[in-house]
Amino acid sequence: MVKIDAKIPQGPMAQKWTNYKAHQKLVNPSNKRKLDIIVVGTGLAGASAAASFGEMGFNVKAFTIQDSPRRAHSIAAQGGINAAKNYPNDGDSVYRLFYDTVKGGDYRAREANVYRLAEVSNSIIDQCVAQGVPFAREYGGLLDNRSFGGAQVSRTFYAKGQTGQQLLLGAYQALMRQVEKKTVTLYTRNELVNIVMVDGKARGIITRDLITGKTQRHFGHAVVLATGGYGNTFFLSTNAMGSNGSAALQAYKKGAMFANPCFAQIHPTCIPVHGEFQSKLTLMSESLRNDGRIWVPKKKEDAEAIRAGKLKPTQIAEADRDYYLERRYPAFGNLVPRDVASRAAKERCDAGYGVGNTGLAVYLDFKESIERLGEDTIRARYGNLFQMYEKIVDDNPYDTPMMIYPAIHYTMGGIWVDYELQTSVPGLFCAGEANFSDHGANRLGASALMQGLADGYFVLPYTIQNYLADDIATPRMTGEEKEFIEAEKESQDRLNQLLSINGQRSVDSLHKELGLVMWDFVGMGRNKEGLENAIEKIRAIKKEFWSNVRIPGSNDGMNVELEKANRVADFIEIGELMALDALAREESCGGHFREEHQTPEGEALRHDEQYAYVSCWEYQGTDKEPVKHEEKLDFIEVPLVQRNYK
Repeated sequence: MVKIDAKIPQGPMAQKWTNYKAHQKLVNPSNKRKLDIIVVGTGLAGASAAASFGEMGFNVKAFTIQDSPRRAHSIAAQGGINAAKNYPNDGDSVYRLFYDTVKGGDYRAREANVYRLAEVSNSIIDQCVAQGVPFAREYGGLLDNRSFGGAQVSRTFYAKGQTGQQLLLGAYQALMRQVEKKTVTLYTRNELVNIVMVDGKARGIITRDLITGKTQRHFGHAVVLATGGYGNTFFLSTNAMGSNGSAALQAYKKGAMFANPCFAQIHPTCIPVHGEFQSKLTLMSESLRNDGRIWVPKKKEDAEAIRAGKLKPTQIAEADRDYYLERRYPAFGNLVPRDVASRAAKERCDAGYGVGNTGLAVYLDFKESIERLGEDTIRARYGNLFQMYEKIVDDNPYDTPMMIYPAIHYTMGGIWVDYELQTSVPGLFCAGEANFSDHGANRLGASALMQGLADGYFVLPYTIQNYLADDIATPRMTGEEKEFIEAEKESQDRLNQLLSINGQRSVDSLHKELGLVMWDFVGMGRNKEGLENAIEKIRAIKKEFWSNVRIPGSNDGMNVELEKANRVADFIEIGELMALDALAREESCGGHFREEHQTPEGEALRHDEQYAYVSCWEYQGTDKEPVKHEEKLDFIEVPLVQRNYK
């Protein structure tokens, strides 16, 4: 039986992290050189963690499936990174950022972890400025801020529409400095295919070289997973095509609990689906909602005429436009949290007011801001985003409103971790989007970058020492131990099994079928009947996959179809786990919207007496139902109330 212990330090909330650091165990410099740490993933969380461990004197092995850490999906983040600096002097504080994050997550996050995130946020900005990250600045040279959803202050630091890229380059240069100093060994184009357990502790990993196809054994005194989210379970998402949940699923199968898997974020501002053969979706940054206004026609006949191509949006009079977010949520307007904005867009489209060829789109209009600020100002703020939109849609957003619609973007669920970011498997840590830690049922915009860098630069360097201090006498393993040999054989057997199926269906066709089931039944709107149907369908897809998938080629070299098949097999299992979790949570909260549980106004209706907990799923074996455990959430600093953005 797994024992759930979040290891939250004693003392007042504002003192917990300080108290933890004051009393944690340490490892002296000479002992650090004897200890090996494996970091899987080199996005913001992984690169910053590996760089920090190397700087501290540990021996680090960093692994990425990309040919360079610069290709990690963190690079795709556009809008910004939150911090409680209060530079605009508009009332922000560490507590305010903490409060907004807990409220934005619909009261389903652990308070202590969220407070620490807010507390270290300011240090992240200092760190990145020192690295040379070119944050936007005001005319006088001071760092600029803009607003994001779920907040009434401007706390988001940004670098045009390329914030993720600039932050990743900062973490990358810190990482490569340690590679040059030989404290970090970087393994590119290597994918984790198994985790090695020795005496109940994570002691290494098995990787597959994506160029040669060969598997390798790697020892570590501790293993850190920073491998991102599992949004590509839905096939169509804003994630890069290579983003996957396989490392997290391997951890789950080795005993790490999977927390809140049903909490997936639907981003409200994405370019709508435009064809049957599309393989991914494109995000339009939430920052656009600072200056863009979201609307649909007030009259159904106008919406129908637009869909038929008989009317253009610029021909709709101002009086005939429904700025529905401003109408429904006057206090926050277009800057409500993502789950709220997404459901509002779906409601308008379902009611027949949607635009575009499919009727599954709403408008994001910059006309008023261009008139007020001038096109040059808008171009300076969002130029690369407007250019990207025009290249994809072939419409000029300076003249015509953008069309947007919600899409899968981020997963708040992930591997369960305690306050130290350690999973339920000793020695296995998890950082960034791969864990469930900070965002509850809905992540606020510009908080993903904040969490990734907080975990890597300012949390793990302390907490991993607390674990490794008891491991200084543990000798390095050679990789020839039976546990390593068995784990490698297990991985090779699975790959050979996939290749031996030799069926009729392509990997993509099965992934697409899974994605349609997920979007239809485990997407923006969920209900008991639909979720039960989804579980049945996913199990049928799993059976079809393992009996009828066709993977050309062999395992003796590069085989992209084999890579995809291995990941899609994991997506199928993750999809079933998401549906089981969504079925078990009979309430609506954040991105999890059960249609049976909503207020008369159509808002999410929580049931705090029954569901104020983290659902923690324990793996029981192949084709066996997982067991659900619960970590009770206590709200001391932020009282439990129904969210209100009106």
